[in-house]
Amino acid sequence: MAPTIPGFDYQRIQVADGIALNAAVGGWGSPIVLLHGFPQTHLMWRHVATDLAADHTVICPDLRGYGASDKPADPDGTAYAKRTMAADVVALARALGHERFALAGHDRGALVAFRAGLDHPDTITHLACLDVLPTLDMWRVMRGTSAAIGFHLYLMAQPPQLPEQMIAAAPDAFFGHFLDVWTRNPEAIPSDLRVAYLDACRDAVPSIVADYRASAHIDVDHDRADRDAGHQLDMPVTVLQQDWGAFLGFDARALWSAWAPKLAHTTVDCGHFMAEEAPELITAELRRLLAR
Repeated sequence: MAPTIPGFDYQRIQVADGIALNAAVGGWGSPIVLLHGFPQTHLMWRHVATDLAADHTVICPDLRGYGASDKPADPDGTAYAKRTMAADVVALARALGHERFALAGHDRGALVAFRAGLDHPDTITHLACLDVLPTLDMWRVMRGTSAAIGFHLYLMAQPPQLPEQMIAAAPDAFFGHFLDVWTRNPEAIPSDLRVAYLDACRDAVPSIVADYRASAHIDVDHDRADRDAGHQLDMPVTVLQQDWGAFLGFDARALWSAWAPKLAHTTVDCGHFMAEEAPELITAELRRLLAR
């Protein structure tokens, strides 16, 4: 039996024409939506979600293109724009009866959350982004030999066919590489969860690549337009990150501050998969955000 978040109900909810998201919903109280990253599914939030469900309605979807959610084709490069995926999240919450909600995302989910905060400022009450930089800033700081750490960003940015074929030839090796090298504590992702993540990724190579490809093209355009227009995130924002700057040579707090005047930025001493490696810390930081 596939793993689930204990005590949560599972629903498939239509968010756009022909597109439904798989979502785990639990708890009672003010709503918070938790968005997963790569190469994971909603299950990465299992520890945090069950804790927050004591006094919040917690919604954990699989993003479009991931897990058990629908995986549409992407003929024109817009199906996996973060603007499109953010609209999915807003539609999901509204379908569950929530016109306004807090939003937290990790990795790819953090980019969707970031876009939702910019595109839907009257809807997102609080915003948390875990271990990511805004897309526009990410491409600016990735340079030189240190950029090798992000080789997958460049691979999946290539035109259709080549990256999909390369990754599909050895999907477990490709996706498993990131589960191995991005975590400090391998026990944080037990074997049944690892199998679930790899199974989900193996079935989603084209949509995962399309998600990343969008971040090298249309997502950059959207971020640049907002930067040029002076748009910012007006809600309270929490950013939790590893100390990337020490390695890549940038000031993460300064980059985020340009987007978020109400920023609380914290450097976290754990691996990339922080909601699984340090769930008590992440839950405490999210509760601190929700109290602002």
